[in-house]
Amino acid sequence: MEITLKGDKEFDEIPSLKTKALRINLNENIYGTFAEIGAGQETVRHFFRAGGASGTIAKAMSAYDKDFSDAIYGIEDDGRYVTEARLRKMLTHEIDLIEERITRDKHPNKMFFSFANTVATIDFAKKYKGHGWVGIKYQIEPDQDYNEIILHLRFKENDARLQQETLGILGTNLIYGAFYKYDVPKKLLRYLYDHLDKDQIEIDTINFSGPVFKDVDNRLMSLQLVKNGMTDAVMFAPDGNNVLPARVLYKKNILALRGSFRPVTKVNIDMFEKSYDMFVKENKVDVENTQVVFEITLSNLRAEGEIDEQDFMDRAELLCSLGHTVLISNFQEYYKLVEYFSQYSKARMGLAMGVNNLVDIFDEKYYRHLSGGILEAFGKLFFKDLRVYLYPMENEDGTITNSENLKVHPRMKELYKFFKYNGKVVDITDYDISILSIFSRTVLKAISEGKAGWESMLPKGVANTIKEKSLFGCESEEVIHKE
Repeated sequence: MEITLKGDKEFDEIPSLKTKALRINLNENIYGTFAEIGAGQETVRHFFRAGGASGTIAKAMSAYDKDFSDAIYGIEDDGRYVTEARLRKMLTHEIDLIEERITRDKHPNKMFFSFANTVATIDFAKKYKGHGWVGIKYQIEPDQDYNEIILHLRFKENDARLQQETLGILGTNLIYGAFYKYDVPKKLLRYLYDHLDKDQIEIDTINFSGPVFKDVDNRLMSLQLVKNGMTDAVMFAPDGNNVLPARVLYKKNILALRGSFRPVTKVNIDMFEKSYDMFVKENKVDVENTQVVFEITLSNLRAEGEIDEQDFMDRAELLCSLGHTVLISNFQEYYKLVEYFSQYSKARMGLAMGVNNLVDIFDEKYYRHLSGGILEAFGKLFFKDLRVYLYPMENEDGTITNSENLKVHPRMKELYKFFKYNGKVVDITDYDISILSIFSRTVLKAISEGKAGWESMLPKGVANTIKEKSLFGCESEEVIHKE
């Protein structure tokens, strides 16, 4: 029995990289290939050094030359190499070779796997830190279909050698987790950072598939990435699947709408439609190259200090069902959201928001952590080619508040006038006045209390989706329609 001393504290005992690799190597049934392109054979190196690798590693290769790589895996339609499509081709090709060359008759108990990565490390000028795709295709039973874990990473270190070492550690953690931690995918995510720090690497997309992950919702796994601080934002396509933000936002004109969307109402959709019509008419906006993003900040997903994951799922599902792209972020302040978009695009951007949101932007308390205060934040926000499309608010007395008469703190009055005068803030004028009194919180309360009439406040089809899938605590048709 292990000795414990008075005063000892509990802590997580993380297996060493050698221990992880050795456990894989010593299992006589785990057998597969390593194909690593772009940063050396950093992952397989850990398995060679651990010992006992001859029974585990069928092949290790690095097809560095592009022509040679194309000869093996084929040519991508876009001519690129560090892509998800390339990684999937690598995994499938290597598994097919194993199945072809190793007969099941001779090796009935073998569990095959293929590990692959395709990455670009930091460039010589150190302007581009690099990124990559990493994945594993594997079995946990010889006669079972293959499972897959595929992720996208961004390097944060400023040295190619350090990035290579980081990649090797991540790869080892992924292989070990795939075989020995697959039963709890949420924990598997955290184990990917064993012996790593979050300032070394960012994981911004991950997808699980296969029989052992049949009950895994990849959107929920993406939420864990943001929740665990592994990335600042994750994105879902209209089909509900995870998508790489860089792929969606690259060099696009971006129109973003932030909200709680709990649930999405007619006001949200009217704001989107009217701001979109104005945005695409801008001189520097190409309608064919425009991306609309509905963004929910993590702070809006919290309930009593914790993230209500089911509540998150309900919101994302509704927005995706309406054909929209959804971004879940850690950005409380708008300027951070704009900075994030600016990583991928220098084209004109737009933010659609209500009066209360704009008033909050001019509240100094949100910028006390910045050395330059609100001026630094506004420099980051409005220095970019950005325009705010302001949706009006109806007051209790029936009057309308817009950019002409909204009230900001007296100290911010002249600053606000500056941005208003320079066309950085424009009013949405062609709005539907009949729906201005609709608020998400009113709808949510009506749903939770089983009251009637809330259906008319939502876009077409949303109420039926809420009823059919029992979203936001909606129990049944009987409960919904009772007085």
